[in-house]
Amino acid sequence: MSGTIFPGADWQAVAPAEAGMDPGALARAKEWLDGRLGDGRYRVVIVRGGRIAAEWNRGVGRDEQLGMASAAKSIYSCMLGMIVAEGKLPSPDAKLIDYYGEALDVPQGEGPKEGRYAFEKDRAVTFRQLISNTSGYMKPGEAPGKVFHYQTYGMNVLCHGLAKLYGLWDAADPVGSGDLRRLIDERLRVPLGASWGYYQHNFDLHAKARIHVFGYSNGVKATALDMARLGWLWRNFGRWGDEQLVPEAWLREAVRTAPDIRANCPPEQWRYGYGFWTNDHGRIWPRLPRDSFAASGAGSQHVWVCPSLDLVVVQSPGLWKDQEENDTGLLRLVVEACR
Repeated sequence: MSGTIFPGADWQAVAPAEAGMDPGALARAKEWLDGRLGDGRYRVVIVRGGRIAAEWNRGVGRDEQLGMASAAKSIYSCMLGMIVAEGKLPSPDAKLIDYYGEALDVPQGEGPKEGRYAFEKDRAVTFRQLISNTSGYMKPGEAPGKVFHYQTYGMNVLCHGLAKLYGLWDAADPVGSGDLRRLIDERLRVPLGASWGYYQHNFDLHAKARIHVFGYSNGVKATALDMARLGWLWRNFGRWGDEQLVPEAWLREAVRTAPDIRANCPPEQWRYGYGFWTNDHGRIWPRLPRDSFAASGAGSQHVWVCPSLDLVVVQSPGLWKDQEENDTGLLRLVVEACR
């Protein structure tokens, strides 16, 4: 690891051949994007060996910060692993109710929609289940750990529970009390030398919805180059320079299919870990390396990481609509350029 290259204030850019990539194949990848563009726009950064082998911006500025949407779930995963390692939380299997009891104070009629509120079963929800989208939080008929169901509110209460450990969240004052963003800044953004910003987000819900309990998403808005720094951190399993920011063991586990999903869900759902999409069973990108994984969010926000190829590909935004499109589209073309 000592010889690994990490960016300083700026990334080092090299010719594709110097990064071990076929220039002609990369040119064909860009031609494919341009041909697919239509009325769209894209921003792509390709990092290999810690240096930028290609950067393409079309219709969106290099320095423009875009919302990462659910790709920020991978950041939350890092925070959970770091906080457990610090000892503030005894285990990812700790119950949410023991640290953020307010999450269970959502009676019928005050949840996000009809039939959605905190059930007695939700008392058993753990932080591990929240980060793997298997908690069933406020979902009728979904026992904790038994069903993979992608959701926002479970991630929100996870973030609020972690922030509350540090006195950074008060459901009675959701705007003024602060949230997990301060910790993300201290533990990730500053050490990575990144410039991303933040926003709070709420869905437009009915008047009685207790959004102060389960709302106020911790949004991250970033440049593609900032997202590349995250990708390079993940490619190196939490190490940045000489410092292990995120526990290596946690990240290695986080980017593999979550145990509850393997144990209780059909094989076609074996493609999600702890806040990361994972290809360990070849279920999401059958043509791409099995060790690859990604942070992914609405608006085609995507950080794809492939340790075996020493490769990170950021799309912010990309031109894909479904995860599977990358299997035959841009990611396939970039992987072919590495051979």
